[in-house]
Amino acid sequence: MKFKTLMIIKAAVCLGFGPLLLFVPGQLLNLLGTSFGPGAALTAREYGAALFGNLFLTWIARKAEDCIARRAIIWHLFIYDAIALVATVVIQLSGGLNVLGWGIVAVYLVFTIGFGYFLIPQNISK
Repeated sequence: MKFKTLMIIKAAVCLGFGPLLLFVPGQLLNLLGTSFGPGAALTAREYGAALFGNLFLTWIARKAEDCIARRAIIWHLFIYDAIALVATVVIQLSGGLNVLGWGIVAVYLVFTIGFGYFLIPQNISK
């Protein structure tokens, strides 16, 4: 997969979930089988804001050539997705989400592998 393609896919996922978490977090969290309260609302909306940040980062940087800034973006997205992957697996295994939570795990796994691929020196310029 090309860097640009991965960035566009990441932007699309962020566009799909960012607005939901900002504007209707209760409905999304209920769909995932978790409770919703004031603390969850704050966390969900902050996460929605982070997804909008990632949306703009991935969309604007999708055509970036190999340079230090592109490598920094790849590292950022790799670490972000890897930490989110671990956190989501822990929550999923503890019963915090219903079966749809495995879909979130899969998304983070794909992005962690995808951005990890571009950290391999011979792949960074693809």
